[in-house]
Amino acid sequence: MESSSKGLLTQVTQFWNLLDDLAESNSESYEKFIAQQLKEGKQLCAAPEPQLCLQTRILKPKEKILFINLCQWKRIPAPQSTTHPVPLSVGRPEDMSETSDVYTVIDVAYNPDILQAAEKDQVKKNQLIRMAMKCIEEQFQFTLSHFYHITNFKIKGSIQRMKQNLMGIQTDPTYLREKMRKELTLEQIRNSTVSNPDHFPHLLLPKDHVSGQTSCLIEEISSKEIQVEMKRPAYELKIVTDQKEKPLKIELKVELPGINSVSLCDLSVSEDDLLIEVSEKYRLHLNLPKPVNTEMTTAKFIKEKATLIVTMPLV
Repeated sequence: MESSSKGLLTQVTQFWNLLDDLAESNSESYEKFIAQQLKEGKQLCAAPEPQLCLQTRILKPKEKILFINLCQWKRIPAPQSTTHPVPLSVGRPEDMSETSDVYTVIDVAYNPDILQAAEKDQVKKNQLIRMAMKCIEEQFQFTLSHFYHITNFKIKGSIQRMKQNLMGIQTDPTYLREKMRKELTLEQIRNSTVSNPDHFPHLLLPKDHVSGQTSCLIEEISSKEIQVEMKRPAYELKIVTDQKEKPLKIELKVELPGINSVSLCDLSVSEDDLLIEVSEKYRLHLNLPKPVNTEMTTAKFIKEKATLIVTMPLV
């Protein structure tokens, strides 16, 4: 440990000597270098931002509603190429409640460029969502429903809670300065940096405010492990009216060749949209032309025609 610490300090000294030489020999290059380091440091310290929220269910070990906040975070690196695994960071599960409803919230962060590219491509977006769900299952030994629904709000819970969860730190700068002034020493930096050089930002925090769980670490997951191409099935959607042309209900017929049981169909209907997923073969997401009554919605499967019929009375 002592020799490693001395070696590290020698490298640091050499680095500062090089900077001093650069400042004297080429002040313009020196200023550009410092400006670039400050820019990259600012990006590294930037907090995660909410992108979208999806709702699914934890099936095991205990059934519960799950909200997954997908966030963009500049600290998460982009994949080296389209063939490399996609890095992501998963926060710890947090149980929350509203009145009598109890649910779990998990925050997942990707590089901003990855999420922004997926906004323009539904297949990529679904792939990133599946990656996040797969990672959550493996990390916490959960079994999740294959169905999910993108909510009409970007985040479940507060932004402050999400930042603290993903960053694993106390984000109040005044509090941080006080704790650093009292507890940070050069010896702590030496020892911590040598033993864990990849997590230097955590050195600025007292141990009781750094998450001890591995859930905040960046993981990599390959799309090849997860992605099963789901086809968009043929469908017919129409608004049924009465004799006076007053709209009564929406009727949707979906053709599902190769499916012989309604148990393979996963259906979810909200007031203004609908999602059908079928045994990792088909996926259909539709925005409904009029608000529907979800409680009165019915579905039936005609086995002979491999057709699912969904009837949705209007509000």
